[in-house]
Amino acid sequence: MNGAPVLRRDSGDGVAVLVLNRPEKRNALDRAMVEELARLLAQVGEDPDVRVVALRGAGRDFCAGADLGEIAASQARGPEAGLADARRLGEVFVGIRRLRQPVVAAVQGRALGGGCGLATACDLVLAHEDASFGYPEVHLGFVPALVMSFLRRKVGESTAFELMMRGRGITADESARIGLVNQVIPDDTFDSTVKEYLAALAARPATAVALTKRLFYGLDGVGIEDAIARGAEVNAIARLSDDCRRGVAAFLERRRER
Repeated sequence: MNGAPVLRRDSGDGVAVLVLNRPEKRNALDRAMVEELARLLAQVGEDPDVRVVALRGAGRDFCAGADLGEIAASQARGPEAGLADARRLGEVFVGIRRLRQPVVAAVQGRALGGGCGLATACDLVLAHEDASFGYPEVHLGFVPALVMSFLRRKVGESTAFELMMRGRGITADESARIGLVNQVIPDDTFDSTVKEYLAALAARPATAVALTKRLFYGLDGVGIEDAIARGAEVNAIARLSDDCRRGVAAFLERRRER
């Protein structure tokens, strides 16, 4: 498959699907792909018709990690080149958290290194039953530095440390057990289940979804009193939204009709 390094596919039901499109390189993350992914994430973030964003990989794998050819080239150019590349990918990870829409990684095949980091940075991860995950950077003398804060939050300190220090691959089932993956899906229903999952998320009231995501990540590092105070503010905003007014009115109407 040739063309843009990231393809955008809109299903028309509020779901935007971004496809990593370097199957001949197992969708390894090069500079062009990272820049295009950042551009498209910003674009869908501003699209009022998009309620859910999905990331998928073209071909057999989700993403094999960073393009090692580019890393080798950056080594010859010195630390500033490497820092610029790392910051670009870091901005993609942060951008996913800042989007108002939930971002779902649908992972088939391998998600390794930076590819595993990209999946981990997403809000939700759906995995094909044969998918595999891992941070093998240590074997190359490298460090999974950009994703470290996300991984610690998702799976806990001890598990995250072991994954990064040993650099071993883990199955979809083990990834679900430790909290890296939300759902493991059999091969024969993978595409249909992913589609149904995304459609169900897209059907949720957009205001409530956006406020939930913003508050959820906004509580990182916040004490309990401040967390309750922020929660109260979001509660007050949510109850005055059009979505909430309609939802409450519909519930009360159904109860009256019983």
